[in-house]
Parts: sequence; structure tokens; C-alpha cells
Amino acid sequence: MSAIWNPALETMPRAELRQLQLERLQSTVNRVYRYVSYYRHLLDTAGLQPEDFQSFEDLRRLPLTTKQDLRNSYPYGMFAVPLREVVRLHSSIGTTGPPTVVGYTRNDLDHWTDLVARALTACGVGREDVVQISFGYGLFTAGFGFHYGAEAIGAAVIPVSSGNIERQVELMQDFRTTALIGTPSQGLHLARALDKLGVDPHSLSLRVGLFGAEPWGEKTRTEIEQRLLLTAYDTYGLSEIGGPGVSTECECRCGLHLAEDHFYVEVVDPQTGETLPEGAEGELVFTTLTKEAFPLLRYRTGDLASLDTSPCPCGRTFARMSRVSRRTDDLLVMQGVSIYPDEVEQALRAFPEVGKGFQLIARREEEADVLEVLVEVGVVPEMSLPALERLQENLREHLTRTLGLDLTVRLVEPHSLRSPDKREPRVIDQRSL
Repeated sequence: MSAIWNPALETMPRAELRQLQLERLQSTVNRVYRYVSYYRHLLDTAGLQPEDFQSFEDLRRLPLTTKQDLRNSYPYGMFAVPLREVVRLHSSIGTTGPPTVVGYTRNDLDHWTDLVARALTACGVGREDVVQISFGYGLFTAGFGFHYGAEAIGAAVIPVSSGNIERQVELMQDFRTTALIGTPSQGLHLARALDKLGVDPHSLSLRVGLFGAEPWGEKTRTEIEQRLLLTAYDTYGLSEIGGPGVSTECECRCGLHLAEDHFYVEVVDPQTGETLPEGAEGELVFTTLTKEAFPLLRYRTGDLASLDTSPCPCGRTFARMSRVSRRTDDLLVMQGVSIYPDEVEQALRAFPEVGKGFQLIARREEEADVLEVLVEVGVVPEMSLPALERLQENLREHLTRTLGLDLTVRLVEPHSLRSPDKREPRVIDQRSL
């Protein structure tokens, strides 16, 4: 087994952990009641005062916080400290409305660094490693989060960011990268680039990869491992809660350990908001316990998973969440067929000619529901018109068989739907407009 970055906290008995969580919850509630008008109004409406929070049952008397609530407060309405105490700002891209803005105090950044250091250590990354970060650097949290966490454990960091796949491969060769960090689709893209460039993966030094920021499954994990000759780990985080480091797999790979000393996590029924029992799949809801600048109570993520508090062979006592394979807001029901974008993504990976981006557009035409799938063409040598037409038809036939639904496919330009600086919504349902 790999080392544990912070054994005193990561292996804490669960009874002690629960008491620590409650104390930190009470401190957080006091903070938001004093400094965040949104939460003060929420507590007053619920007939609650900060001193009323004597158990987590009291927390469940509050309604859920949504992304729209954050957007309504743009840019600083949810901050719990004066702007002079904020030393970093990150933001979502804001593809479906105003972006959400997240602030960090110096303590917030220190906590974040520690969380990412834990995640890297859990996956076996240490001071002898050369870590290549393929996440974008900028307002998106992943690049900077992994950068400072890797430096904290003493690893050498290559902040290559995203894009320029041939440069990525060149750096992997020249700098003898041992740990790769990015999205699963970037991992597959790198594998295809190795094939295209004639680079034998046995000539590389890769041994471990941390992948996240998009849904992926065991089939994708196996393909990445076989083609890049590394061990692939799932990692989870979201900008609103703090970025990467929220949870990650350990070397047992039997779920993602949640940093429960920093977050209280619930699983709720997406329709009713009722808390579900351990083991049931539902929507993840987070309450931050240590955030100073941007604390959140009962924030609904839209991610579907389950929780497991049974002992893990690695020795960590934090609960584990299952891998996130789908989201509540991505479900599209067409002609009685339930469609999740990750199903479409898996189907599209059978075609090396296509890029990362796709979009499902549902319309109602003459009282009938119709589905159009926009698919990016990959960055490949220019294809002839007949070749593009064949690809479009092959995609249509494959997706129709996979989803069990008649549909149309339209090819679009590379990076027009998804890029480091742009991410269009994967589902647009125009039937309700």
C-alpha cells in the first residue's frame, strides 16, 4: 500500500471524525449567518439560529443550495469574507448562464493544497515522480489545484496545460514523465497520438495517472491502462466546493475516499430532496466545513453516486463514494428512452476521427420528438467530402443502434463545442421552449 499523507486525520476513528465534523459545521453555520445574507435569510425562514445546530439532523431542515442560487449572487454575493481577504478567484465557464465565482483565503488555499497532496499520495505519487499536468491553467480549478498539491509532496511538476498533443508527447519523452494528470479523454487522445507518431509506450516512463473532470467507466480505464501502460485512478472535485482533492481512489480502487474532515456529504433523492440511506444511489450534496471565503450549506452537485462507510483495506476511515457516471441534469428522455450523455460519449470513442465535443439537441417537430447529435470532427488530416459523409452516416447508424432511437448526426468544426476555454452544454432540450 502507498503512504498516507495525513494519517492522524485520514485514519481517524469515525466517532471522533463525526464530532470534528459537527464542531466545524457549527462554526460554518455561525460564519454564514453573520456574513452571507442568502444563508441568514434561509435560516431565518426555517426558524433556525446558529446555536440550534446540535446534530446533522438540524442541517437537513435547510433547503438545498443550487447552482442557480450561486449565479443569482454573481459575483461576490456568497462570499463570507471581505474581498481584501481573498487571495485567489476561480470561476466556472458559465455555459448555461452567468458563471459561478469561487474565492479563496490564504487558509483556503493551504487546505486545498493539503487535500490534493492527500489525493496524489493515495494514488502512489511521491517526491520521486515527474508529474505532467494536462488540465488547463486559468479560471478552471484543476490545473492550479494539482500543481500546488504535487509541489507540496515534493514531486517535479510539468505545467504543460491542455492542447498541443504532439508537444505533450515530446515532453513525456524528454522529461521522463511518470505521473499523468488530466481528463480521461485526454488520456485516450494521448494514446492515439502515440500510435500516430509511432511512439512505443514501452519507451515512456509513465506508471500512474489521475483522471477526472468528466464521467468515465471501467472500459475507458482499461483502454487507458493498456495503451499508456500505467495504473489509472479516478479523482473527483468541483469548482464550487473547492476544486480537485474532494475525493480520490486509493490503491485499492474500491471507491473514492471523501475528505470528510473538510466536507459533510449527503446522498439525496434528486426528485424529492430526501436523504437516502447508505448504499443507495442519489445526488451528492456537499456542506463545506472549513471554507472561509466561500462556504456552502447543502450544495447539490447534480452528480449521482452512493456512499460506503465500511472499512477500506488501505486503512483510511473516510467514507468512499462510488464513481460518478452520470448527472441529474444530463438525463434526456426521448420517446420513452432514457439517454445519458456518457452513453453517447462511450459510443463516439469507437471513432478515432471525431473530437471530444458533442451535443444532444432535442426538438419537437410536428408533434414528434426528434434528436440531433452534433459531433466535432477530430484534429486529423483534412478529410474529403465523401469521407465526411461516410463518417456522418456511420455515426448515425452506430448511435441509433446504441441508443435504440432514430436520430440525425451533424458534424461540426474541431473545438467548436469543447475546448480549454469553452464548454457548450452537452444537452439542449428545446421541447420546453
